[in-house]
Amino acid sequence: MLSLAGVKDRKFAIALSLLIACSIAGSGLLLHAEDTSPASRAKPADEKRWQAVAPGRVEPISGEIKVVAPIAAPIGEVLVKAGDKVSAGEPLVRLRDPEPYARLAGAQAQIAMRKRARDDQAPSSRAADRRKAEDAVADAEQAVLDARAVFDRTSLHKRAGHASESDLDSARSALSRAEGELNQQKAGLRELEAAPTTPLPTQVEGQLNVARAELLAAQATIQKLTIRAPITGTVLQVNGKPGEMTAPSSPQPLILLGDLSALRVRAELDERDFGEIKIGQVVSVRPEAFRGRELPGTVSFIAPIVQPSRTGSRGQRNQTDIDVVEVLIDMADPGPLAVGMKVDAYFRYDSTSAQH
Repeated sequence: MLSLAGVKDRKFAIALSLLIACSIAGSGLLLHAEDTSPASRAKPADEKRWQAVAPGRVEPISGEIKVVAPIAAPIGEVLVKAGDKVSAGEPLVRLRDPEPYARLAGAQAQIAMRKRARDDQAPSSRAADRRKAEDAVADAEQAVLDARAVFDRTSLHKRAGHASESDLDSARSALSRAEGELNQQKAGLRELEAAPTTPLPTQVEGQLNVARAELLAAQATIQKLTIRAPITGTVLQVNGKPGEMTAPSSPQPLILLGDLSALRVRAELDERDFGEIKIGQVVSVRPEAFRGRELPGTVSFIAPIVQPSRTGSRGQRNQTDIDVVEVLIDMADPGPLAVGMKVDAYFRYDSTSAQH
């Protein structure tokens, strides 16, 4: 027969075993409750509706356009702020560099001197035609610069409320006409120079052409000091201030632009689901910021390359890193979505989707 002490020890052991078992079961339930992956958030009955699930982010229909400085220079003026709507070609930032203006003044002085020396020499009829065409090209180039300066002033006045959209359209049309006239004059000069009866330039004429080329080089550098909008869109972010130094290699873009007329989702699909997804397939987009909200979308692009996830570990890859395929999803109605929001894309079964 067991002693009283033995019975107590046995009961204590049984109670301890039950306590450990309950603790392990509770830990399992806790781990299950903390699993917040897209697949785990789908209920068991819901999983049958989805062919694949992929995380993604909302972006403009144009993608995020990163505008960087073409040269290294200090920032003189920042002409826009986040939220401003701009049209293609409008000035965004002006850099400060006095050197090209000094070269411009020197080239202009050389042109005035060389042109007087050229005009003192009587040309042949064909040489006179070439001179006239060269002068017409130079005048057209200056007209383009003048029209662009008017366009810049008008765009700034419009942003300040001192000019209308029609004023900006008129300035844009004048710039377009000036550029067309320049192209026409250049084509006429090339045709004249290619004619076998046109004589080669004299030494004085050649010196004038060299001075004009130096003027164009200085003007081209000055144009780089004005950073313009490459597309019509909205300023999403400004990362520069007057006085700061900027360069093409700066870690952040100077300006971030995007066309917000429509939104899309850039999702990272596990490569194992690559063959299952088709162009035109219906997608349900669930934003993390709006739990319980589903927004409709359609697959518009599937990248032809498999690559490491951009949202995974940075630097050296781990064996657990997955390779993904980028998929673009056009949003029929973006609803409350904003650029940069995290979402989960749920791809529906759809046997009628077009092959990609």
